[in-house]
Amino acid sequence: QVQLVQSGGGLVQPGGSLKLSCAASDPTIKLPVVGWFRQAPGKEREFVARLSGNGPITYYADSVKDRFTASRDNAKNTVDLQMNSLKYEDTAVYYCATSGNFYAVREADYNNWGQGTQVTVSS
Repeated sequence: QVQLVQSGGGLVQPGGSLKLSCAASDPTIKLPVVGWFRQAPGKEREFVARLSGNGPITYYADSVKDRFTASRDNAKNTVDLQMNSLKYEDTAVYYCATSGNFYAVREADYNNWGQGTQVTVSS
């Protein structure tokens, strides 16, 4: 299956912004439903956001609603996660994943995962 390649992330101060991107290793493949998850140290991986396959329909965890935005960059064939107003508790490894389920929010609903990228919010 096609690999998911993540980019972005890094170190940012509280209140700052970062953008993560998720792309297919084969640029001719359009990503279906894409979910974003994160895993903080000592915690289980949790759902963050989901973007539909064919339209701008999004769904967010309450903890990131109104701060994070998932979108498609059709020119680059990526799915991006724009993260604004970052908080200390947003520190985690972030993963993108794909699913054939429009309503997917559980890890088990996703069958292809990116390599993960670290986001650290620190002053």
